[in-house]
Amino acid sequence: MKKILLLSDTHSYIDDRILDYASKADEVWHAGDIGDLNVTDELAKVSKVRAVYGNIDNAEIRKEFHLNNRFIVEGVDVWITHIGGYPGKYSPAIREEIYANPPKLFICGHSHILKVMPDKKLNLLHMNPGACGIYGFHQIRTMLRFEVNSGKIENLEVIELGKR
Repeated sequence: MKKILLLSDTHSYIDDRILDYASKADEVWHAGDIGDLNVTDELAKVSKVRAVYGNIDNAEIRKEFHLNNRFIVEGVDVWITHIGGYPGKYSPAIREEIYANPPKLFICGHSHILKVMPDKKLNLLHMNPGACGIYGFHQIRTMLRFEVNSGKIENLEVIELGKR
């Protein structure tokens, strides 16, 4: 079993509350728009980090992280990308691949809108943790916390960090 903290759209912002939640996770997954490598460096001091770059991320971040990160953890096939859409409205850049080879858990960021929804057609779960940074149009800073255990996604929680 692994405890996961899922976040996105930090836009160079990191604080002690985020780091406190990260320190209680086995892994932190960042779905892009990191903004500054200091964010992932600070997260890596307290937990294992898996991340992708987003549309605002510079060349330095793009050298460190890929556009897509697909991996298996605890029997769950995970695909993280920044701009991916959601069930019924997948981004054209990933649509063909997701239909040909769907993961069990599809994660993206970008919209700053927290969303968790199943895609019954592809038998996957889509997650977007919203945004935990202080820049953007979102009103409440959010993250997701959950566990992956023997092929299952369990104990999903929304973490609200207050107003941006």
